Order: sequence, then structure tokens, then C-alpha cells
Amino acid sequence: MSQELFVRNPYSVLEALKQRPKDVIEITFPRDRLEGAWLEIQALVERHRIRTSQGSKDASRPRDRNRGPQGNPGRESGHGALIRPKAPVSIEALLDGVSDQDRGVWMALDSLQDPQNLGAIFRAAAFFGIRGIIMTTERSAPMTATVYDIAAGGVEHVPMVQAINLKQALEKAKEAGLWILGTSEHAKESLSGVARDRPWLVVVGNEEKGMRRLTEESCDVICAIPPAGDGVTSLNVSVATGILLFHLGG
Repeated sequence: MSQELFVRNPYSVLEALKQRPKDVIEITFPRDRLEGAWLEIQALVERHRIRTSQGSKDASRPRDRNRGPQGNPGRESGHGALIRPKAPVSIEALLDGVSDQDRGVWMALDSLQDPQNLGAIFRAAAFFGIRGIIMTTERSAPMTATVYDIAAGGVEHVPMVQAINLKQALEKAKEAGLWILGTSEHAKESLSGVARDRPWLVVVGNEEKGMRRLTEESCDVICAIPPAGDGVTSLNVSVATGILLFHLGG
């Protein structure tokens, strides 16, 4: 596992404290008056006796009302927490107890390389109650502090598998009773036609190249999100993910 991360988004820090306080090594507080999530963090720090320090005083700047890291107080002034990365789980543990009667939704990420996309997907996955995310160990963005910051706590609520061979992981998911739904802007089938009465594992591909051929061959269905106009015909992968998860889990 990689070395400790310095996470600056207070909502990411807060969720790490709630879910796995023993992995939070030290909290660096703002010097000015504590507000919002920082007040909750302070209470948990006292309860768990976590080491603390103080950062430099914040300059005046707009507040982020959406719990994201952009404009987050302290992002550039050293406020945040030193934490250990969240441990991945095995594919067997993720699929334990799954059956074809399960109506949950899972995800697989085929070689995503932008950490901001990765963080946004974890945030959406947590928001929609996704049961787990399978990632590849190679050709993928690592779980950096940026991912944790963008996810705004989402990493702490979604089990994660780091698979050496994604095709094998998808085959295990099929054996457990999941249906594999691939995504491609070139697919003929529309998302609106995808049945919602079965357990889906949704696969999204690389930002530029999409899914790899072997991944595509493992899919039971491949769908597209059709554009309403002619000017823009594709979506950022994290935006598309949010639409997919809303449709399947709504």
C-alpha cells in the first residue's frame, strides 16, 4: 500500500474520522475560527485522541457550498489530515453473498487515468449507494490525495477492489450473478432501454479510448447515452457515470 496521504477537504477528513479513526494520523486545524465540518472534526479528534497541529491563517476566499475541494478553506495553507490510504478488498469479499436476485449496482473502471474523474466517480458512487468499485492496478490513476479530496468523503463509503486482470474480475462477477453493462458512445442500444430489474455491474472506460477490447467482450450489454443535440455528442466520464447510476438505481 502507498504511503500516507495529506487530505485537505474537511468533508473527506470527517468521513475518514467517522469510518476508520485509527487510520487518521494527525489533523492540522485552521488558526481562525472553526466552522462547519471543522467543528465536527474537532469533536471526533478529542474523542479518539488524535494528534493535532495548527496551520497558517486562511486568506479570505469564497466558501464551497457543495462540499467539494475547489475553494475549500485551507486547501493551499496546510489544513487537513495525514491519513493512511483505505485498504482495498478482494473480489471474493466484494461479491460474497451476491445473487441474481440482488438489485444492487456495482462498477468497474477500465483504465481511468485522471484522478479528478476518479474522485468524482467515487463521490457519485457513494451518493447513489453503489455496492463497490473494481479498478485495474495498471494503466489507472492511483488513489492519491486528490482523489480523496474530490470524492468529498465518498472513498470511505464504497468498497474498492484493485484487480490485476479486469477480465477475470468481470467473469467472477458474472459467476456471482451480476450482469455486465458496458458503456460506449458508439453503442446502438440506448441507456433508456436497459432493464433495471437485475443486478448490474457498470463498466466505464478510459477517458480517450473507452473500454478495451477484452473488456468489451466480457459485457452482456453495451449502451450509450444519446445526445439531445448535434453540437456536443459526448460527456466527461464522471458526468456520464452519474447519469448511468441515476438511471439504474433511481
